[in-house]
Amino acid sequence: MADGASSSGGAQNGGESVVIDYGRRRTTCGYCRSSGPTSISHGMWANSLKADDYQALLDRGWRRSGCFLYKPEMERTCCPSYTIRLKANDFICSKEQGRVLKKMQRFLDGDLDPHIGSPQCKASPTKRSLGEPLNSPTSKVSKVSAKEFRAGMGPNISKEDDVTCCLASKINEAADTCFQGGVFGSVQLPKAIVKTVKPQVKRKVGESVQEKKVGEAVQDLVYTCNISFQIVAAVRRALPKENGANQNEVLADLSPNSVAEKLSMAMERLGQLAGFEVKACNGHLNFYLATNQAMQNHTSFVVPVQTSDKSSGSKQSSVNKTNTKYPLKRKILEIRLSTSHFDPEEFALYRRYQTKVHKEKTVTESSYKRFLVDTPIVFVPPKSGDNSVPPCGFGSFHQQYRIDGKLVAVGVVDILPKCLSSKYLFWDPDLSFLSLGKYTALKEIDWVKTTHEHCPSLQYYYLGYYIHSCNKMRYKAAYRPSELLCPVRYEWVPYDLAKPLLDTSQYSILSDYATMQGEVPQPQICGPSDDSSAKIDHHDSTSDEDDDEDFNDYESDMMVDEETIHSEKPDTTEGSSNINDIKNITLDLNGSRVKFKGLQQVFGPIERRHLTALEGQLSRYVKVVGKELSDRIVYCLS
Repeated sequence: MADGASSSGGAQNGGESVVIDYGRRRTTCGYCRSSGPTSISHGMWANSLKADDYQALLDRGWRRSGCFLYKPEMERTCCPSYTIRLKANDFICSKEQGRVLKKMQRFLDGDLDPHIGSPQCKASPTKRSLGEPLNSPTSKVSKVSAKEFRAGMGPNISKEDDVTCCLASKINEAADTCFQGGVFGSVQLPKAIVKTVKPQVKRKVGESVQEKKVGEAVQDLVYTCNISFQIVAAVRRALPKENGANQNEVLADLSPNSVAEKLSMAMERLGQLAGFEVKACNGHLNFYLATNQAMQNHTSFVVPVQTSDKSSGSKQSSVNKTNTKYPLKRKILEIRLSTSHFDPEEFALYRRYQTKVHKEKTVTESSYKRFLVDTPIVFVPPKSGDNSVPPCGFGSFHQQYRIDGKLVAVGVVDILPKCLSSKYLFWDPDLSFLSLGKYTALKEIDWVKTTHEHCPSLQYYYLGYYIHSCNKMRYKAAYRPSELLCPVRYEWVPYDLAKPLLDTSQYSILSDYATMQGEVPQPQICGPSDDSSAKIDHHDSTSDEDDDEDFNDYESDMMVDEETIHSEKPDTTEGSSNINDIKNITLDLNGSRVKFKGLQQVFGPIERRHLTALEGQLSRYVKVVGKELSDRIVYCLS
């Protein structure tokens, strides 16, 4: 096909789009972990693909894995996957996403020690099993004795996060003590998070106490925690329909007040709150200074995270130890964008990521290249004075994130006439506490905003596939306001309008939302991660290991097995051919280009059974790529 103007951005793309052998494939689903080949998709290989043609395929529900293009067969596959995108200039950053940006900034400023920021110490609402042993890494900080806590007080300045981390760990230990076995044994409890009490709240509490207890000194309220509300919610969600007598009795007495009372008594019995006094108040756990002398600086505690060894004397707290790999000093973050190519440093990071995060035993260069380096998209260089192409050009790119020169993350993206399409991300497992999956997504959205000023057509951020039936993939809707692609009419539908349909059926014609009974729901500002009662706080996960199973590399893209694809035979048993739809398809036969309508004129008579099979195959191909695309893409018959 001759070079021509792009229909979706005005860019002049070199080369031509050539695809090979459309067919179907069945595989075991990586989302629902089905026992059989229930994941059904259309697929085809691409020798070369113009940027605007791949943009058009994205807008019909296609994605790529290396040079292999695939599209879920939505009516039949076990986990229907909807293309999701957002307009970057309309993006609303949530509180959770804002915390990710602040956490990275604190790390770069040298205010966040990797030991404190890591999931081993960080208090977070991530659910944990009651079966977790108390001497596990997440409980180390709770083993601080009262004597050591007092000894830690002094002129040395530590961060307030250290104190709240220690108190949160003590609450978690108390919860383990209170709620082991019985009905609670089957419930995964959330972890506590302790917050500093704001001055205005402190004044209100003080005034209330003085009114009730005239003449009694008011203790200084410093920290608070609402874990009791979260525990109650977790139990009720986990045991909504059981009718056992024992369970009904427990649920009847279950309230935030009763849970808070149990936790406060357990913490007092453990005797590990030197310097503080804990009280249950309206379902909250409030921490007061144990003396009436107000602290001049609440951050003046050095909280040990390891017990002392009496035989060898007290050991230096790991809080104060300098991490040799990431020293506490001002760091420099660099983001570099380069065209897709094999880089040994990137591959070394990818291998570490796959083996440590995804537990893969073998990671080869060939599989890495086939998955994340190979691309059919023809690179389009920028042109001086041409605002139809961004300064980096169009094509496939690797975006490197370096901290003080060290490679810590790589985002694999496609930059197209209308969007940046995120394909995959891998990162340094040692920096999981920085939530790099979320951070890089936010930086990619910022990149689109900035680039839109130079290339007006480029304004969207594509996050891959959204799978409503898979809870681990719903995080994508937190990037708001997002849109989902209707699998039938290929119209973009706001997520808030599509969600009621998906709640009813995992496969839905999303553009039918207007025919729904009752009032059409109005878009909301808060994302799915903010859907909660006022009593429950939702916070950012401290580890992208959780994110990687549900966030993560943006999506679990298919690691394509070439042998499986090559052995897949085109389905010739379905569909009826429409000669008007396929007559202008350009076929490549051993290097010769010919329109389907002139096939027999060039090669002579063809047996009817072979012609019928080819007509059926091309008809299905036209159905899934569209009439316009099929007329301008060369279809190669192997």
